[in-house]
Amino acid sequence: MVVTQENVAVNGSRKLTPQDIADTLRDRIRTGDLKPGDRLPTQAVLAEEFGVERGTVRQALRTLQDDGLLANVSKGSPPRIAAEPPGPTAAGSEPQASMVGLAPRLAAAFSEPQVQIDVVSYTAETLILALGDPLRRIHEGRIRPASINVRILLPSSDIDLAFPRPVNGQGDADGRVHQRWLALRNTQGQVLRHNLRALRASHGIDVDVSFRALPFTPPVKLYLLNQREALLAYYTIERSMLDFGSAEMEAFDVSGLKSPLFSFDRNAAPRDAAFVDESQKWFDALWATIATELTLS
Repeated sequence: MVVTQENVAVNGSRKLTPQDIADTLRDRIRTGDLKPGDRLPTQAVLAEEFGVERGTVRQALRTLQDDGLLANVSKGSPPRIAAEPPGPTAAGSEPQASMVGLAPRLAAAFSEPQVQIDVVSYTAETLILALGDPLRRIHEGRIRPASINVRILLPSSDIDLAFPRPVNGQGDADGRVHQRWLALRNTQGQVLRHNLRALRASHGIDVDVSFRALPFTPPVKLYLLNQREALLAYYTIERSMLDFGSAEMEAFDVSGLKSPLFSFDRNAAPRDAAFVDESQKWFDALWATIATELTLS
């Protein structure tokens, strides 16, 4: 099973999370195992199948409902698969939330013999969730790339981040906000690296995962897939409550999971091809010049 950030946080536990269950059911919908109009099993049956409590199943179903994959959701009977479940993000199609649109595009990229994924982002949260789909396909023997090369640019730990920052304008005097972000960045990066490198031992795939640090806070996140597709989403700053356990703080922050993801395919149109090429040049230039070594401690 793919290790998630939630699993790592609980002493190495492998208990399925609501996101794990939602991802599995989403994959069954995409592959046609669950067809439009089909009714899902009851929560009791799903809870027994996945070895979790019903509350965990309910959270997973709410996620799928929010994604538009379930219809007729009620307490009286199991929901049905939506008549027209959203398809993969494609050039010219309506943009989907990042957590929905990225996974099928990654799965398509991982279906090729040589996989090259380049990423600029604020954290690796969306990427971790989206990688669950292609990694499951590899473990199930449905796809088998020969090599996987992933390069990720994240903000440096040494900079004053543009976000998150306290709303009161007094800055992060005690460093709590910065340390919270840094812990997330490092933990997510370690989980991502572990999940990908594990493919060496389990499937003999040549895997390389590299991180470098940016001297600025990226205002967008960019995913470049096999030098052929570019996926772009904007980080929209909003007021949010940061939880520090014993206290909360109102801060300006971003949520990348719901940011609409715009797709550009270099084979779709000349303008798309130019965007993909220039985005790749931009990434390569950052990687080779002002980006510095990043240690995930």
